[in-house]
Amino acid sequence: MNSQRLRTLLFVAAVLFIAAYLVFQKFVAGGTVPQPGKEYIVLIPSNATFDEVADLLKKQGVVQNEAAFRRFSELLKYKKDPMRSGRYAVKGGWNMIQLIRHLRGAAQAPVNLVLTNERLLEDVAGKVSRFIEPDSLTLLQLFRNEAYIKSLGYAPEELMSVFIPNTYQFFWNTRAEKFMERMVSEHEKFWSQNGRREKAAALNLSEKEVYTLASIVEKETTKNVEKARIAGAYLNRLRISMPLQADPTVVFATRDFETPRVTEFHTKFESPYNTYKYPGLPPGPITMASISSLDAVLNAEKHNYIFFCAIGDESGLHAFAETYAQHLANVDKFRQNLVRRGLR
Repeated sequence: MNSQRLRTLLFVAAVLFIAAYLVFQKFVAGGTVPQPGKEYIVLIPSNATFDEVADLLKKQGVVQNEAAFRRFSELLKYKKDPMRSGRYAVKGGWNMIQLIRHLRGAAQAPVNLVLTNERLLEDVAGKVSRFIEPDSLTLLQLFRNEAYIKSLGYAPEELMSVFIPNTYQFFWNTRAEKFMERMVSEHEKFWSQNGRREKAAALNLSEKEVYTLASIVEKETTKNVEKARIAGAYLNRLRISMPLQADPTVVFATRDFETPRVTEFHTKFESPYNTYKYPGLPPGPITMASISSLDAVLNAEKHNYIFFCAIGDESGLHAFAETYAQHLANVDKFRQNLVRRGLR
């Protein structure tokens, strides 16, 4: 090989090396997810287009070199694929090939949806919409769709009883109907465990009625230690056909949730939820009932207490009475405790 040819080959090799280096810098070295070690959460909406996905990746800082992302999407034919909706955990330091393969593979990162003590269906919709794709309005419209609710076996005012507070894993792109299907399934699972259905039958109550009573217990006390005793007092009232006269029900009826105490305004308010005016249980739950409250009703204490009122001290507990005279004495002690604490 003569020297001229060798120089030509070396020149061509140098040009190819420089070209390869520039391509590498533009599409590989410059085409990585920034900040190695950082985790990005990417939410791809249902029916998103490729351009919309590229745009949101750019806006979230996952892709800094959009040209590289688009080029590799073309090479890997990702651009032609239907975009997979969902919630994806993306690692900083990934190259474009790793990123595209991850999004194409639809390996979603699930969310932990925690249901606790939401009071109204509006609250449930607001909570759930923070964890799955449907917005609160979409969820609330489903919750208020009477035909749909009846297809699940519930009256509209009973729907809250389908929700069992717990932590549930969902994929972000879960549809509203699929969310409700899961809640019905979890409801069935809950009632099939620990003899709960049998215990409800022994109380001569349906599952929905147990839930409604548990929702009242939920709002009467935050102390698990006395929930079964309060439940027993309410069951005693039901047995003797005495109005429940449950303060939480009239607070719910009036939506006066910030009131410091129940007054005649509340007890005279016209509502089927007013258990001062109407005997028996209200039409449905007044809040989401915790598992501890549900089990407190199912395992209620057997006693002769009919009345109870707050003690008024720092314990947050209640005093219980079998007779009205005993109850009045407890009410007097309650007032004295408030005076002693400077609260009255």
